[in-house]
Amino acid sequence: MKKSSAFIFLSAICSVLLIIADRITKAAAVRYLKDREPVRIIKGVLELKYLENHGAAFGVLQNKQTLFFILTVIVICLILFFFLFRIPQGIRFMPLNIMCILLFSGAIGNFIDRISQSYVVDFIYFSLIDFPIFNVADCYVSVSACLLFVLLLFYYKEEDLKGIL
Repeated sequence: MKKSSAFIFLSAICSVLLIIADRITKAAAVRYLKDREPVRIIKGVLELKYLENHGAAFGVLQNKQTLFFILTVIVICLILFFFLFRIPQGIRFMPLNIMCILLFSGAIGNFIDRISQSYVVDFIYFSLIDFPIFNVADCYVSVSACLLFVLLLFYYKEEDLKGIL
């Protein structure tokens, strides 16, 4: 089933809103957290702490901006290809469509940072488990990856995915 123009438009609006939310939170982090002490939300558990991440997730591959640029463009093109041409619009495939919207929005959110300033602004820190500092776009990517994992394990059957892969 081909996606309708209205569905594609609504998906684009959702993606733009998610990207805007990411941009607003990063701008707030720069304004209120940069060069300041962390803000403790829940003592010993959650802090807002400014970090300029020149690497990928969890700080790996520091200062490899050309690699990130190339990989991000490839990932964005693959997401768009699957979203527009492979994943059906029907209710059964809505979770996959939502996953694509989240993944696309997260990739674009961090891509904007990499293009405009050569680093990604991170600011959410779970101090309880000393988890690496992350941002809202990272949340989109993580949620979409978890959603894909759960969908492939428990929701979709092999015959559901034949036309997609």
